[in-house]
Amino acid sequence: MSTRWYSLKRRLLALLLGGVAVAWLATLVFSYFDAHAEVDELFDAQLAQSAQTLLALAGEGQGAAVGDLGPVGHKYQRHLLFQIWDADGRLLLRSNSAPETPLTVADGFTEIEDEQGHWRLYSQWNTAHRLQVQVSEDHRIRDELIGQIAWRLLLPALLGLPLLGLGVWLATRRGLTSLDSMAKQIASRDPTQLQPVVPQEAPVEIRPLLEALNGLLQRVDQALEGERRFTADAAHELRTPLAALQAQLQVARRARDTAEHDHSLAQLQEGLSRAAHLVEQMLQLARLDPESGLPNPQTVDLGKLAEMVCAELGNGILDRQLDFDLLAEPDCLVRGQPEWLAVALRNLIGNAMTYTPPGGLLKVIVRRQGAGLEFAVEDSGPGIPASERAAVMQRFHRLPSANSGGSGLGLAIVGRIAELHGARCSLDAASQGGLRASLVWQPASD
Repeated sequence: MSTRWYSLKRRLLALLLGGVAVAWLATLVFSYFDAHAEVDELFDAQLAQSAQTLLALAGEGQGAAVGDLGPVGHKYQRHLLFQIWDADGRLLLRSNSAPETPLTVADGFTEIEDEQGHWRLYSQWNTAHRLQVQVSEDHRIRDELIGQIAWRLLLPALLGLPLLGLGVWLATRRGLTSLDSMAKQIASRDPTQLQPVVPQEAPVEIRPLLEALNGLLQRVDQALEGERRFTADAAHELRTPLAALQAQLQVARRARDTAEHDHSLAQLQEGLSRAAHLVEQMLQLARLDPESGLPNPQTVDLGKLAEMVCAELGNGILDRQLDFDLLAEPDCLVRGQPEWLAVALRNLIGNAMTYTPPGGLLKVIVRRQGAGLEFAVEDSGPGIPASERAAVMQRFHRLPSANSGGSGLGLAIVGRIAELHGARCSLDAASQGGLRASLVWQPASD
């Protein structure tokens, strides 16, 4: 899936200008119709007032001759027509452009359209019902006025939008300067410089992104530090068995008789087995380290898994003549990786077998513990002093008194597998005087 890149500056510019333009247009439309309604009200009031003024000035009985108001004095005057009629239907007075026939036959406000235009009319009789005034106004007067109002509203938008766009572009350019600065700071770093990115100033909107980036850098730094520590420890741990193998090989080459030669080869084979076991456990731990969760977890029956692991180790148990007991309650189910859990159980049971003297006691327990589950291994071996129990969970740590030739990785692997499965690995004194190693799953609500 490819990334679709876009310009934040152009998008902000388009969104802001588009939003302002839409808002301005909506305001213009609303203002246009509102102004149109107000202008109509105003002009209708003027029509009514003009009619009433003409009635007041006309008086009764002022002749039957048609009057003439003289030439047009204003550009809008040709769009204003009026007539004064008496009760007998005689035209007493009219404007120059008015016809000699009645403008309307209805009283009050009306509208008509003819070849000369669209007209708004008002007709009113005096109190005595002897004089009637009819006033007409061309709608073009109103439309021209509304058009001028709309243009005056639109002109600031046409002039202001480019200026607003320039201001937005300059503001976003200045506002995003800190992003460019951080990008240059990160790009100029050496791959080993994984300290947090701390700009002098930055917008609060990118704070979650910056915190996530710094968290990632911290995790990468921890992972690399773990890899460096693991590599250094592995190099140190492999140096001793490799030197021993080389010495044993030289002894085998210099053997003076068959017995000495066979003994040297047996020592060499034993050393190779220890080295292979060490490498296997190191690789196993290296595979577990990068994991941050359980891939494809399954429901695992701890009791059945313990039975399977004990069956695999049965020959070793018989060879050491251990008093072995497996107590597994049914349906002790957990979610996890069966292969990894088998490794953890195998390491715990294998450690107990190694350190329990021949004829000693070895007990494997799978049971419910309240709302949780427990897998435990108890032995009658020398145990581990309380002061050393936390240390033996670390990589490559072995007790000074240990002579089993172990790698010091078994319990570290168990601890890591327990962590990935949400369990707790603990070491305690067993009831028979040895060691009790357990994995405990607490309920999810705890």
